[in-house]
Amino acid sequence: MAIQDETIGFIGLGAMGKGMASNCVKKGFKLVVYDIRPEPVTDLTALGASNAQSVRELAARCSTIITVLPTGREVDEVVMGSEGIFAHAQQDTLVVDLSTIDPETTDKLHDMAKAAGFRALDAPIGRLAWHADRGESLFMVGGAHEDFDGVRPLLEAMGTTIHYCGEGGTGTRTKLVNNYLAIILCQLNAEALSLSQRFGLDLATTLDVIHGTTATNGQLKVNWPNKVLAGDTEPGFAIDLAHKDLSLILQAANAARVPLPVAAAAREAFSMARARGFGGQDFSSMVDVLCDMAQIERVRQSEH
Repeated sequence: MAIQDETIGFIGLGAMGKGMASNCVKKGFKLVVYDIRPEPVTDLTALGASNAQSVRELAARCSTIITVLPTGREVDEVVMGSEGIFAHAQQDTLVVDLSTIDPETTDKLHDMAKAAGFRALDAPIGRLAWHADRGESLFMVGGAHEDFDGVRPLLEAMGTTIHYCGEGGTGTRTKLVNNYLAIILCQLNAEALSLSQRFGLDLATTLDVIHGTTATNGQLKVNWPNKVLAGDTEPGFAIDLAHKDLSLILQAANAARVPLPVAAAAREAFSMARARGFGGQDFSSMVDVLCDMAQIERVRQSEH
């Protein structure tokens, strides 16, 4: 049966999940949704989705189930726990986990799925919440190629860029490498722009110089002008989540015996930001943290 004809389960309607689920419904997929918070479920049912009262109910109704969850602990409980998907789903159900979690939990997910007669893909999300809202997410997928081929139309309903990374676990590991660079760049940009602010440099001129050399980067050129430099610190990707991902990255690197001293230093900087109350703000707000500490005016683009 083509995935367009299946009933799709969707668990996790947070900042990323709600936008992606909405795009699935708008593009004709039959969704059954579940979240511990009633508000996003109400919004999705208004668009045409059905709702489930529990993970157990959803698992019994759906042959393909997407999960978008905060950490490996929730993935373990929701997918592999006693009241989870594997305990109540039909045999051969496909679980597509879009969460950014530790590789050990992803490997456990694949191993348990295989042993219990289910299928699994790890397909963590690239890009930000506003991309998810617009159906422009990026996915990094690990698992059996035939499962990837089958679910691709569903991923295309949620995103514009889809990479098949290889066997199970490669999607999660690719996501950690990608997020390492994205988060580190925010810290570097924050330090550079706070320094330029202390020097009294013109921001527009400074950015023109940076973007004309190899010092430029996607965070500074694409994301920051729409976020902190425009005075918008609502989280597309929160400092709390960046800190979580840096912790996952360091944990995975330690297990693989790869030293990441820059990641360790950056995590402490993000820990400092959280301690100062910035955890819920966009990770581009790291520049505000440094400016406040240095007692200099925050960096903002001129309206003119």
